[in-house]
Amino acid sequence: MGAAPSSEAIEAQARRVIARLPAEFRAHLGDIVLTVEEYADDETLAALGIEHPLDLTGLYHGRPIGEKSVFDSGTLPDRIHLYRQAILAEWCETGVRLDDLVAHVTIHEIGHHFGLSDDDMHALEDAVTD
Repeated sequence: MGAAPSSEAIEAQARRVIARLPAEFRAHLGDIVLTVEEYADDETLAALGIEHPLDLTGLYHGRPIGEKSVFDSGTLPDRIHLYRQAILAEWCETGVRLDDLVAHVTIHEIGHHFGLSDDDMHALEDAVTD
């Protein structure tokens, strides 16, 4: 497996995934903030009822596009958080290629932004990784 990739390397991989999305998806992702953190913070884990930080690989903060209104104001930008240590732990445990795992987590969180079903997320992932 080699050395553990840095946060920057994981972010670069996630951005490559986003760049491969169909144009109709990319057009609605310009304002999303993408960050890679080591772990989810205790407050986030508690809010989600998750006990161990390695159990959360990514999280979308925001309202799905279909729920947004022109009357929304003063809200924070939508954000996608990828959690490096949890991604690396899953990579080691499963043996899934790291780029495939980062693609899976990134697309899953993007799917929440669009309000996609799990089936739709899997179809989008297949379109990007094929």
